[in-house]
Amino acid sequence: MEFKVTSFYKYVNIKNIEELTEEIRKFCKDNDILGRILLAEEGINGAFSATNENTKKFKEWVKKKEIFSDLIFKEQECEQHVYHKLVVRKRNEIVSFGYSVDMKRTADHIPPEKLKEWIDSDEDIILLDARNKYEYKIGRFKGAKCLPINTFRDFPKQIVKLKDKKDKKIVMYCTGGVRCEKSSAFLKEEGFNNLYQLEGGIINFVNKFPENYFEGSCFVFDDRIVSHIKDNSPISKCEHCGEFSGDYVNCHNLDCDKLTIICDKCQEKTHKTCSSACFIAPRQRKSVSG
Repeated sequence: MEFKVTSFYKYVNIKNIEELTEEIRKFCKDNDILGRILLAEEGINGAFSATNENTKKFKEWVKKKEIFSDLIFKEQECEQHVYHKLVVRKRNEIVSFGYSVDMKRTADHIPPEKLKEWIDSDEDIILLDARNKYEYKIGRFKGAKCLPINTFRDFPKQIVKLKDKKDKKIVMYCTGGVRCEKSSAFLKEEGFNNLYQLEGGIINFVNKFPENYFEGSCFVFDDRIVSHIKDNSPISKCEHCGEFSGDYVNCHNLDCDKLTIICDKCQEKTHKTCSSACFIAPRQRKSVSG
């Protein structure tokens, strides 16, 4: 049986959130769809895994709703569910930013083909990674810059590091586009005018151009943690032995849970813990085989 992992978002005014949340939750439960779908007055942001058949059902069903008729979906093949549960929830924001921005002032979208053209022709651009630094660590576009942020809510405070780049041509990117949409509107309000965002984010780009442009792996917010890109070598290193590895693991000491890059050999040797103290800690996560 073939599966897909699918992500989507749209900034749109939603009025009947409670009713819509329950409706989406029921449809997903009835069709064995697992994942995380967030709704707020500002829009919808979701990602889920399902069989190809049920993925098609969801896309057809949700696009029958007028406000979602133009939803764009980013998809990756997977062998099984990559989420272990379903969460459909109302939130204050569909991605936590902490600042109110005018979503009518977002940066222009450019398709992957345009970004490839600019890179190939050595266009004078700054590639700005809008993700967290731990995502950037294991994979990014070659030569891209990243602000030192641990969460997206840190982004507004760190743009001071870009104050001398306001007149440069900047292309922003994130995993699927939802963070660029909001942060680009914020940057425009701060005086950045030569600003673009990559349409569909990393997922859309590597689906079309899997080689040579994006290096390493792509961090994802599902049970995989990392989506490996065909033929790409890891660019990050195991925090135990220093060998190249593109595998993130949540430390199996339940009282730590630190996200750590650990190679296969060290995962076995350390029981997927990040330190000697965590190795002997009493509360350990059970490993799931298969």
